[in-house]
Amino acid sequence: MGWVFILPALLGTFIFIIIPVIVSFSLSFMDWDLINKAQFVGLRNYKEILTAPLFGKILLNTFVYAISTSIFAVIIPLVLACILNSKIRGSEFFKTVYFLPFVTPMIVIAIVWQWIFDPNIGILNYVLHLHINWLYDANFAMPAIIIVSVWKLIGYNMVIFLSGLSALNQSLFEASKIDGANHFETFRFVTVPLLSPTIFFVVVITCISSFQIFDLIYLMTQGGPLDSTNVLVYAIYKNAFEYFKVGQASALAYILFIIILGLTMIQWQLRKKLVYNESD
Repeated sequence: MGWVFILPALLGTFIFIIIPVIVSFSLSFMDWDLINKAQFVGLRNYKEILTAPLFGKILLNTFVYAISTSIFAVIIPLVLACILNSKIRGSEFFKTVYFLPFVTPMIVIAIVWQWIFDPNIGILNYVLHLHINWLYDANFAMPAIIIVSVWKLIGYNMVIFLSGLSALNQSLFEASKIDGANHFETFRFVTVPLLSPTIFFVVVITCISSFQIFDLIYLMTQGGPLDSTNVLVYAIYKNAFEYFKVGQASALAYILFIIILGLTMIQWQLRKKLVYNESD
């Protein structure tokens, strides 16, 4: 009976995950335009991608976005979680407010932030008393996308940190107060080491999700201006459904897979140095 109950999940996994993975890996070695018969070309797709002048810029954009988002979307929620965990007045209200962006549909977020970043009627330029073409200037488009992404992730990561903080041994915090430690010293020498397993988890999942960014780029900038926000997943979409180069799109997907796998393995190897009381 157990197999009967898990059969729908197994079928879904097999049909929508395992089969597409196998087919896309095969297509990465072929030339196919979705119409004509696929032709085997070996490693030509990988060679053309890696030697294309635009690939270096796309790869750099992806790393800049992923690293920046991973840093700010971890530090800011961590600080906010520590503040809200101190039982300040209205903490439940602030938890709800910070979490709302995460559950808001991305299309709504894109529309609202496009208005905020508008160079003529946007509220951001009005408040800052500046005139910056946020989404239309190659120097500011990527920072604008990073701001929106960090803003959306703050609530989710903050909830994870709050869960981790609630499980910590409070006697250690009381001991630090008795020893005369101030708030910053308690945060640095007690909170961060004890919370390091949770911080490590948040860093890993944020980094992986940042390398897979697509919807915000598609809705707000379409990779522009001048490919300043063009990232790997958006390049996969462009190659597959605009240029009809399915083979190159599949090859790009596996290049992205190798990058994410390599970074995750490096992070996993560093966990013994970064995570308190970590052991195999």
